[in-house]
Amino acid sequence: MKTLQAGKIIDNSRFGSFHFSIIFWCFFIILMDGYDVVIYGSVVPSLMEEWNISSVTAGAIGSYTAAGTAVGAVLFGLLADKLGRKKVIILCTVLFSLSTALSAFAAGPMVFSLFRVLAGLGLGGVMPNVIALSTEYAPKKVRAAMVSFIFCGYSIGAIAAALISKSVLPTLGWKPIFLLGALPILLLPFIVKSLPESTGFLLAKGKEADVRKILHKIDSSYTIDSGAKFEIPPVKEQGSPLVKLFEKKRAVSTIMFWISCFSCFVLIYAMNIWLPKLMIEAGYSLSSSLIFVAAMNVGAIAGTLVFGRFADKWGFKKVMVPLYIVGAIALASIGLTKNILLAYLLIGMIGAASVGVQNISNVFVSQYYPPSMRSTGIGAAMAFGRIGGIFAPTFVGILLTMDLPSQINFTVIAMAAVLGGIAILFVQEKHAHYNRVEDQESDVDAAREKVV
Repeated sequence: MKTLQAGKIIDNSRFGSFHFSIIFWCFFIILMDGYDVVIYGSVVPSLMEEWNISSVTAGAIGSYTAAGTAVGAVLFGLLADKLGRKKVIILCTVLFSLSTALSAFAAGPMVFSLFRVLAGLGLGGVMPNVIALSTEYAPKKVRAAMVSFIFCGYSIGAIAAALISKSVLPTLGWKPIFLLGALPILLLPFIVKSLPESTGFLLAKGKEADVRKILHKIDSSYTIDSGAKFEIPPVKEQGSPLVKLFEKKRAVSTIMFWISCFSCFVLIYAMNIWLPKLMIEAGYSLSSSLIFVAAMNVGAIAGTLVFGRFADKWGFKKVMVPLYIVGAIALASIGLTKNILLAYLLIGMIGAASVGVQNISNVFVSQYYPPSMRSTGIGAAMAFGRIGGIFAPTFVGILLTMDLPSQINFTVIAMAAVLGGIAILFVQEKHAHYNRVEDQESDVDAAREKVV
């Protein structure tokens, strides 16, 4: 009996309306993720004044949120492999959007922190599962570019947060900015209808009919032999899914991915939460400092789209390591200039080397591990990375209390980019899943030639 491989059919498919729908809604979800993360940084100066809190306390609130994202990344990464990625994406979207909206009703830092932690759980859980789902359904030729584009939504959301904050804060205050976080709940019916479930998950549950419907949506002209059966994904071995990340010579690369992700999140949270305050300390106004947040995320978009495409051609390491180096140089240089145009350029480079690198790294990690542990692999890397997100806000808050020159503050943060570049250098691509598959296919082809 003929056996079909759903994964190969998707890999060889042509980009169409089905893929566009996935891109659109995944992009929107990640956009709201980015909006949620950056709005706190945008309103930190206002909250410090309204609630009379110190920079250390403000940083701690950012760290609490990051702690929630770390727990959410692991918890929902593991649950997705059992419950299905679509269900977990929907659940996490509701959690972070509702909690963000409720933050607007907080009367003080304690209740506000609670809602930020709950939002963090959803934010941490949604990202690895969006990565895994979009990676699974992206045609192989445009996979890195397609997934990287989706994660440009994060930067678009960040830009929206900065621009909306700049317009709303002076007249209406910070609360309406958080109320806008409820937008995904209003569009939830469309998200539920449009996003597919993982084919691997459906086949493991014996739902071949659902897989056939999905494949028909991918290519309406594609006809599936009614007598053919799908190749069922192998049953997971007993034991902790996290332990599997260290097996089959993946241990070194797993640790390096975690360190790289840690470094990226140090940069992302340090800059997204504290950039307005850092630029105010450097002599700029709050209004212009919020524009710097937008400039950073414009750089992140450009870095993701341009260098994400280069990663398809040249390989991930050849793109990510130079970006890290550029980011370190830009960070160390930002405190040396008073030329605002040059400052915008340097901030844009920092965006490409932080959010941009992380977006490319998400694709790298998702392709490095086999599909059966993809959500776990991404979730674990991002969970460890979130430790950097927990560390950075409080650390920079303490740094600001020392009244150091702005150049020193930026140079200290730049060390995270150096660490990330070193980590990526030590990733062992020869043990990646995509290389193992290519080796197996080569062996099969060689065996067939011998038979002929």
